[in-house]
Amino acid sequence: MSGKGEATEDPSPGASPPTRDNEPEQRKRTKIIYVVYIIVALDITWMFLQFSVTPYLAKKLGFDTLWFGYLQTTVGVIQLLGGPMFGRFADIFGAQAALSLACSATVVFFLLLAIAENPAMLFIHKLPTVFMHVVTASQMVVADLSAPEKRADALSKLGLCFGFGMITGSTLGGHLNTRFGETFTAYFGAVGSAFSLLLVLKFIPKTTKSQASGANKDSENKSKSIFNVGEITRLLKFPGVKRTFLVKIIAGLPSGIFQVMFSIIALDFFKLTPEQNGYLMAYFGIASMVIQGGVVGRLTARYSENSLLLLAIGVSSLVGLAQAYMQDVFQFCLIVFPMMFSLSVFNVITDSMLTKSVPSSDTGTMMGLCASVQSLLRTVGPTVGGFLYVNYGISSIGLIQFVVNVAVFGHLLQRHLRRTAEHQE
Repeated sequence: MSGKGEATEDPSPGASPPTRDNEPEQRKRTKIIYVVYIIVALDITWMFLQFSVTPYLAKKLGFDTLWFGYLQTTVGVIQLLGGPMFGRFADIFGAQAALSLACSATVVFFLLLAIAENPAMLFIHKLPTVFMHVVTASQMVVADLSAPEKRADALSKLGLCFGFGMITGSTLGGHLNTRFGETFTAYFGAVGSAFSLLLVLKFIPKTTKSQASGANKDSENKSKSIFNVGEITRLLKFPGVKRTFLVKIIAGLPSGIFQVMFSIIALDFFKLTPEQNGYLMAYFGIASMVIQGGVVGRLTARYSENSLLLLAIGVSSLVGLAQAYMQDVFQFCLIVFPMMFSLSVFNVITDSMLTKSVPSSDTGTMMGLCASVQSLLRTVGPTVGGFLYVNYGISSIGLIQFVVNVAVFGHLLQRHLRRTAEHQE
């Protein structure tokens, strides 16, 4: 694996000219980033709180595995359509407006979940997810306020917040659902989301793009419409963007299928209660915090992004093979750390590579496109995963992950070795 000193890449379009910020300005930026971390941690907490409600409420309302897959697919389709538009909205109207919209939509989401008493309402409560992109807006803020060379590390800290939210949300959701039921837990999530909205209004500035160059402002002024598809798709024309997107989709699809099916796997294959499921998700969170807080930052400081991308895909292929042969929840717990490692490194590195490839005035739109990749996985994943799980069992999902990631790894390794040989010549 090659170190950073081996080959340097050309400065990205998103890199700001080297300037010395005065100390008060730097402190202000740091404070905003820390507040964003708190908002993300809270948002993930409320989302994992919801994961302790929806599968069990769906089962009460008569959903089988296939129909639960359709429910998850609905969310994927809605967010697939909303992600790029939301990113464009954030670039045009600023960080505060974007985060306020996302938090408000989350409040409505939980209120609709609380009153869901039939299958139709369970589908209807997913509609606000079109605006629920707190993480996307937060990634934009962090990308705008961090130096390009420190961006991967700053983005990885969002994963640390993800781990914290996973632990607190899963544990809290399991306890609340077991003791007070689904309705109370959903109302609790609505109140928590309202608190997140207050933090946004109090601490987040209207825009975080004050340092963008005049040249970058031109693209923003070109069209103020958030529905301008041309302004969104033009980002795919920047060097390296299309290739990275293809890798993100193809290598991410198999693991995405397992992730969206996990609530059903926990309920049906592992036979976990809500409280036990909460403890397992908390274990995920601990693994995520250790990896994002103590491992990813050190790796990005030492190795090139291309090398780390290869590592993540290679580990992911081995994780798929292990998942194919696991028999119980104990064996799955042994797989969790390498699984979280591959997911964390893969997402952080691809997001960092993509934001560096575009002007700083378009980081929100790029993060929206990244979110749409995840939404695409959630759209295809539940239907494909439900079919595979019902007809071929859990091992089929793991084997597909192994085969696909080995193929992507081989392609990227061949390309990496060819480019290294060309540089040496």
